[in-house]
This record gives sequence, C-alpha cells and structure tokens, in this order.
Amino acid sequence: MKIVEKEENNTVSKEKQSSDIIKNACESELNKVNEVKTNINDKVNESKKDINDQENEEKTEINIKENALIKNEKSKTTVRKILNKSIQIFLTSRLFVVVIGLLLVLKTVFLYKTAIFVNKPIEKEYIEMIIGFVFIFLTLPMLLKGKIRIWIALIIDLLTSVLLFINELYYSYSSNLVSVSQISNLQYGKEISAALPNLLHVWQILYFVDIIILLVFYIINRKKVLKISKWFYIPGIIYAIVAMIFAVQINKNWIMKAEEFQYNKLQQIQTSSIFGYHYLDLKNNFNMKKNVKYKTKTEMLQAYNELKTQYDEKYNLVYDFKDIAKDKNVIVVQLESVQKFVVNRKINGKEITPNLNKFLNENIEFTNMHNQSYTTTADSEHTAMNSLYPLENGMSFAQYSSNDYNDIFHNFKKDDYITTYIHGNVGSFWNREAVYSKLPIDHLYFDNIFDENTERINEYIADEHVYRKMVEEMKNYDGKFFLNIVAASSHTAFDLPGIENKDQKVNIDVGDEYRGIYFGNYLEAVNYADYAFGIFIDELKKAGLYDDTVILVYGDHAGLQMYNYEMMDFIREVNPSLNDIQTQINYTNVACGIKIPGVEPMKINKPTSRLDVKPTLMEICGIEDEFSLGTSMFADKDFVCINNGKIITDKYFYDGKWYLIASGEEVNLDNISEEEKEKLDFYSDCLQKELDISLSVNLLNLLKK
Repeated sequence: MKIVEKEENNTVSKEKQSSDIIKNACESELNKVNEVKTNINDKVNESKKDINDQENEEKTEINIKENALIKNEKSKTTVRKILNKSIQIFLTSRLFVVVIGLLLVLKTVFLYKTAIFVNKPIEKEYIEMIIGFVFIFLTLPMLLKGKIRIWIALIIDLLTSVLLFINELYYSYSSNLVSVSQISNLQYGKEISAALPNLLHVWQILYFVDIIILLVFYIINRKKVLKISKWFYIPGIIYAIVAMIFAVQINKNWIMKAEEFQYNKLQQIQTSSIFGYHYLDLKNNFNMKKNVKYKTKTEMLQAYNELKTQYDEKYNLVYDFKDIAKDKNVIVVQLESVQKFVVNRKINGKEITPNLNKFLNENIEFTNMHNQSYTTTADSEHTAMNSLYPLENGMSFAQYSSNDYNDIFHNFKKDDYITTYIHGNVGSFWNREAVYSKLPIDHLYFDNIFDENTERINEYIADEHVYRKMVEEMKNYDGKFFLNIVAASSHTAFDLPGIENKDQKVNIDVGDEYRGIYFGNYLEAVNYADYAFGIFIDELKKAGLYDDTVILVYGDHAGLQMYNYEMMDFIREVNPSLNDIQTQINYTNVACGIKIPGVEPMKINKPTSRLDVKPTLMEICGIEDEFSLGTSMFADKDFVCINNGKIITDKYFYDGKWYLIASGEEVNLDNISEEEKEKLDFYSDCLQKELDISLSVNLLNLLKK
C-alpha cells in the first residue's frame, strides 16, 4: 500500500514538475511575446514621436517661412513705398533738373573729346565754362514746378543734345563748327548727306539715350508727380539770382575775351566754351554788317593801300616773270579734293596721281599751297577769282552773289581774252549760275550742254567728258582765251557712283587694308581725277594747244577729315614724326603747279595760298590788277592766312598761340629774339588787316562799280 502511495506521489510529483515546466515555458514565451510587443510599442511610439517631431519641425519651418514671407512682403511694401517716395521726390523736386544738368555737362565734354579736341587734353577751365553755361540754361525749369518743369527740362536737354550732335557731325565733316549763317545752305544738304554714312557712329547715341530713358521713366511714373498747391519759390529765385551773377561773370571773363578772336572759332571755344561760341555766332550774325571795321569804300581802300605798301616794301620777287606770258592762253583747272599728301605717293607699287606728278615735275610745283578756308568748292572759287577770303561756308556764293568784285574774268576780258567757265553740275548748285552770269564770261557752261546719256559720277558730268568738251571748244576760239574748269568727279563720298568701266580708269589697288573704306575710296577717286586730267593734257597736245598755254592746276580743299586715322598712318610712312601742328597744316595743303611756256621746272616750297592765284596770273600776263589781297606766288612773302584766324609760315603756325611746325611745341615768346617777336607780331597784324578788309568788302559790297 505504502509502495503504491509512494508511486502515486512520485507520479503526481512528476506531473507537477511537467506542469511547472510547461507553465514556465509558457510564461517565458509570454514574456518574449510581451517583450516583442513592448519593442513594437516602443518602436511605434518612437515612430510616432519622430512623425510628431517632423510634423512639428515642418510646422515650425512653415511658420518661419510664413513669417519670412510676411516680413518680406512688409519689406517689399516698405521698399516700394520708399521707391515710390523717391520717384515722387525725384520727379517733383529740382533733383530732376540737376540730373539733366550733369548729363549735359558730360555730353559736352564727350563732344570735346570725340571731335573738337581729339589730340588735346580737356582743360579744367573748359569744364568750368561748360558748367557755368549749363547752370544758366536750367534757370527756367528751376523756377517752375510739376510736370511743366519736367517737360521744359527735357526740351532743353533735347535741343542742347541736337546742337552738340550737329556740331560733331559738321566738325567731323569739315573740321569747322556749324554756324547759324549756314541755314541758307540747307538747300545744298545733299552734298553733306552724301558723307553721312562715314560721319555716323554708334557712340553718338549717347547724345540722346538719356532723353529716351528719362522720357520713358517719366511716362511710366507720371502719376507719381505730386500736385503742389503751395510752391516754395525761394530756392528757384535764389538759383535765378545766382544764374544772373554767373551770366554777368561769364560775359566779363569769357565772352569778352572770346570776342578778341573774331575769326578763330576754336579759340572762341577755348575761351568761352561751345556755348559761348554759339552765343557770339548768333550775336555777330544779327549784327554782321554793323560789326565790320570799314564801313565805307574810302576807309577800306585806305587800309588796303597801306597793307599793300607794306608788302611791296617788305617783299620782293624771287623770280621776275612779269609779262612773261603776255597774250598767252590761260587755263585754270580746279581739282576736286586733291590734297598735297597724295602727290608723288604710291600705293601697292603704283602712283596715285601719275599724270599730275608728271605735270608738276615738268613745270613749277608749289609744294606749300593752302586753301583759305576749311569749307566748300564754292569758297575756293570765290578766293581764286577775287583774291578775297570767303565768308562762312559758301555764303559768298549763296547770299552775296550780286556783289561786285575786281574778279579775274573782268581783268582778262579787259585785255580782250575770250572767257569761259565750266562746271559739270546744274547751274543752281551753290548758286553758280547767278554768280557767273553777271560776269563778263563769253561761254558759261554747266551740265545742260551735255547729252543726257553722258557718263555722270556723283551726278556730275564725269571729268573726262568735261575736259574733252573744252578742248573741242578751244579749237574753235578765234583769239587768246581764259578758261576756268572746275572738276568735280572726285567728290565726297568718293565711291565714284555712275563711273563706267572703272577697272580701266582706276588703275591702283588699295589692297584689303583700305578697300571699301572712306580712305580707300578717296585714293581711288583721286586716281580717277588724275586719269581724267591725263586725258586733258593729252588732248591739249593733240590739238596743238599745250605748248603755248599757261596751265595752273590746284586742289580746291581737303577731301578727308583732319584726323582721318588711315590718312595719318599713310603720311607717317614718309613722315614718322608727324605731329598735331603738321596734321592741321596738312588739312589745308593742296596740290598745286603751273606751266608757264619757256620757264624751266622748279619747286617752290614757301607758303602760298589761293589768294595768290589772281595776282600771279595778272603779273605773268601783264594785266593791271587793281585789287587783290594776295601777292605774287613768285615773291618772297613767307606766310599765308586762313579765314579762321590761323597763320602758316615756313617755320611757325598760329592758332591763338604760336607753335613750331617742326616739333609741334608751343613757342615761348620769352626765349626768342626781339626781331623774331616783331616778325610774329607783323604776321598777326597782317592777318587781322586782311580779314577785316575782306569781310568789309564781302558784306558791304565795297567794290561796287
């Protein structure tokens, strides 16, 4: 029994142990499950926390961005308000006018540097003068208010900019300043417009770009201009008072000084600014006839005779050719735009002017011949014909065609010469028909004597046809004759429009360097002019008219701008030390030579001028010359004058100051001898006398018969 109970107890004990093991296993598994569950919950909680943290961060970031946007919008609003306020202040206050004033000063300095004073520094005094005039210009808008002030300021800006732009174009075209007197020449604007493509440059938009910007700016913001019911006039009145004081000082310190340089425009600019020059130009043109020095013929002739007596006493004939060509035929050929620097020069191995070179080498060459002005062919004709200085750009022909002069045609006619004049353009061009039809000219020819199909270059009858026509005419003359030919084919813009068989008539190759540009075109045009001149000489010889005829040939004026860079480089090939003074002298130096039957070839290097043409021809032909400001080209007079107040001697150049031609340096008058000073003073006195006499004769018609 005990054994059975013991076994039962063992069995129960084993079952209990098994149950405990199972229980423990279950609890262990349950614990594991709980641990997994806990881990999962922890991870879930961590994930939730991460999500919450991320959401919070995103919310924070969004809030920051929203706050930043709000702040930015507020900032933009503030900037916008400040900008609008600034625009209002700029447009409503006088600051707008001040800005325009600064721009006008900059544009004037720009004109000085790009055109007028290319090779000279802009002096501090020049800028002070500009500021002074601009200050005065802006007086009216400074007194006004609102939109009317803006418009007046813009109009002043526009008008001043147009004036500066026109001056740049004209100065680039003729190395001269535009004058109000040239309004009458607008009918001949086609001549200048032909050169416009070579005068216009991209940088010239700077004269107007500010006006466009300011105008667009004003139109966009015009509603922001404040309406001011009560205007504060005191600053404007103060400005006007200061401007009046400025005006008095400008007149005293600048204008009166500039008036001393009556004929020298560049000196007027240097002493009173471009605006001072234009003020004097207006003033002088309104009082032109009142301002001449000699009001009567008697006064003028007294001054003239005194001057000629001085010349006769001081200068002598180096070559006495008086009467050497008595009763000889005389031909004067004026070549269009043929400057001296092309003579005896080659381009790519070929002479530019082979026929002219031959003529000059076989006869008398004047290497230092100068035209009397910076302007037109008509001015050259006026000077050669009358031995007087021309007026402002073409005015002598355009406005004073009815004047009487002691002209070359009258002088030859009184000695029984057959007189002829020809120009291959219409008679109305530069009023030539009106000028020459009142003179004793037996045969007055223009383009209307040619067939309508005749070759034209630049709309003028081609030179070769003019020359051939004149040789045919001369064959039929029964007696001695004087012929004046004005050639025209080598006229700006030098591209020879209308020329036929160009490759047979232009025999130089300007090369890739110059082909198609202004300088290259110029060389080709001069080469054609030379070709035509060669035909003329050949035809004269064939007709038996060459040997016993006086032939004077000269270029009428410069063809290229004074500072044409290609030309300057071309000159430096033979003159590496070319300086600014020599460049200015080159501008007036034209080709010139004369054939006198029986006279051996020679070169005369002293200065001569267009004024000397008439007295020289009268001298060699034995004809009395009653009135000529020029002298014989064969005398030893050693200086010439230009109508812009400049003087050229064999050693010096005068342009308000004296310069040495060789070095270009200003002459220190303290370092030269008294004798040399007296000589320079004599030149200056003669310049003033010649110009005063000439101006009086031209304006008051003092040689009226």
